[in-house]
Amino acid sequence: MEFATMAAFAAVTFIAVVTPGPDVILAMANGSRFGMKKAVAGMVGVLLSDLFLIVAVAAGLGAILAASEFWFSVVKYAGAAYLAWLGFKMLLAGHANAFASEVDNGPAREETALAVCRHSMIVAITNPKAYLFFSALLPQFIDPSAPQVPQFLALTIVFSIVEFAVMFGYALVGFKTAQFAASSMRRWMEKGCGGALLVSAASLALVKRAG
Repeated sequence: MEFATMAAFAAVTFIAVVTPGPDVILAMANGSRFGMKKAVAGMVGVLLSDLFLIVAVAAGLGAILAASEFWFSVVKYAGAAYLAWLGFKMLLAGHANAFASEVDNGPAREETALAVCRHSMIVAITNPKAYLFFSALLPQFIDPSAPQVPQFLALTIVFSIVEFAVMFGYALVGFKTAQFAASSMRRWMEKGCGGALLVSAASLALVKRAG
């Protein structure tokens, strides 16, 4: 695969990923609530879901969701419900924060890295827009006359690097804000992330299948 093709794909990926969506909002929330180590665990969950999504699209699942109103709705409403649950959980978390006092045993401290990874992975996998995005985007950068597996692998690596870098940036903003801001600001930031996830859930629930 030519460097120019991979660079163009990286540019398109960056524009798509840097726009605030469920994955990056969750990365910022994880950074503010749990610190960078657990935020990275969440990013790993998203990257694992990306691998699943690209393999699924290559196997034709994206085309199935594009053609079937029923299965598109199943994935859409499952994703919206999970996003809404996470959003309400953040709104109700109150003062729980990873940078609260050492005697604080609130929900934020109880979340394990595996749980953070799992939440992020489920959010990404249950977003039907991701399947359609990959279905529409990947074929434009695949040369049908060349072996396709190496090309899919190269695009997957490029996409993962760009998405990880963007999510890391969002998580770092959340982490630094929680580290230096007053406790009241940290609470409002967490509630803001929860509200943003609720908005994302509503937006996802209203998405219609093209055509």
